[in-house]
Amino acid sequence: MTDTVPRTGTAGSTAGTAGTGSVDPAPAAPVVPADGARPRVDLGDIRVVRTKHWFRWALAAIVVFVVAQFAWSLVTNENYEWDYFAQYFFSEPILQGLGLTLVYTGVSASIGFVLGTVLALARLAKSPLLNAAAWSFIWFFRSVPLVVQLVVWYNLGYLYPTLGLGTPFTTDFWIVEFPTVQLISAFAAGVLGLSLHQAAYSAEIIRGGLLSVDQGQLEAAAALGIPPRRRLSRIVLPQAMRSIIPNATNEVIGLVKGTSVLFVIAIPELFYAVQVIYNRNSRVIPLLLVAVVWYTIITTILSVLQYYIERHYARGSVRVLPPTPLQKARHWISVQWARLGDSDRGPAPLAGAGAPPIDRATRNSRNDAKFGDDA
Repeated sequence: MTDTVPRTGTAGSTAGTAGTGSVDPAPAAPVVPADGARPRVDLGDIRVVRTKHWFRWALAAIVVFVVAQFAWSLVTNENYEWDYFAQYFFSEPILQGLGLTLVYTGVSASIGFVLGTVLALARLAKSPLLNAAAWSFIWFFRSVPLVVQLVVWYNLGYLYPTLGLGTPFTTDFWIVEFPTVQLISAFAAGVLGLSLHQAAYSAEIIRGGLLSVDQGQLEAAAALGIPPRRRLSRIVLPQAMRSIIPNATNEVIGLVKGTSVLFVIAIPELFYAVQVIYNRNSRVIPLLLVAVVWYTIITTILSVLQYYIERHYARGSVRVLPPTPLQKARHWISVQWARLGDSDRGPAPLAGAGAPPIDRATRNSRNDAKFGDDA
């Protein structure tokens, strides 16, 4: 918060006090025009007094000290063993595990969100049977822990030795028959467990996004005769995406880290590969740091994608798109450069601001128009 204090001038000469020196001049009263209009105020005669935020600066100093202390320990503490970290960061087993993590994340997220969309539409359907079936699916797969689901799918052969098609309500699979152990491999068990678990949570996220759209939009579209499928794809979903994207990205990030549970069925994803290596050489901390850094890189990339996807879908609700981090950085640099007095132009406006830099003459002329005579 800033306070503005006008600089007042003096009217006429000041009288001195005999033997005591001069007396501070009294501020002159603002000159009011004869027609009673408001006096003019020149922005060049305004002094800005900035509020001092002592608590904010003290808290910032504490944060900087803590971060600097932690960074110093990263450099000086030999127990981190950064040489082993660099040795294994791009090793072949780590990269293979990273590839499996990305594959499981991509496949499971795609299946999960497609199935979740179907479940969300079924939850919103007027059919009580579809509604009950979708609710039961969501209730069951949100109730069972993910690790339990993975183990059950991996050992499904104990329950159903064979699977196939044939006479209903019998085990006579005369059309096609497969041994369950061969049909559901470790890879298939991992995909099934992650996808069905993700679908249950995605369904509620998508349903919440659909419910956030104003019902008047649907009524207007129905009044115009737009088919239901087109209403959903062209009107409802684009507006619902602003509510869906943040929660959906959280789920995908959670799925990236959730793939570490696949070690229970001996799938060599990233965390499993790290475990195998540090069980052999006992370098636990540097190998765990390898996994932490790779998970952080993936999460950072997903967060950046989330920002730009949100910005894309914000076009339907805001007049001006928010500036990107690069545009903010360029604006900050231009502001700092202008403060140094090395540039005759003002700071470049942020993207979407819609106005060029304003010099002092233009600003004063606008001030005259605003505070001038009210004829």
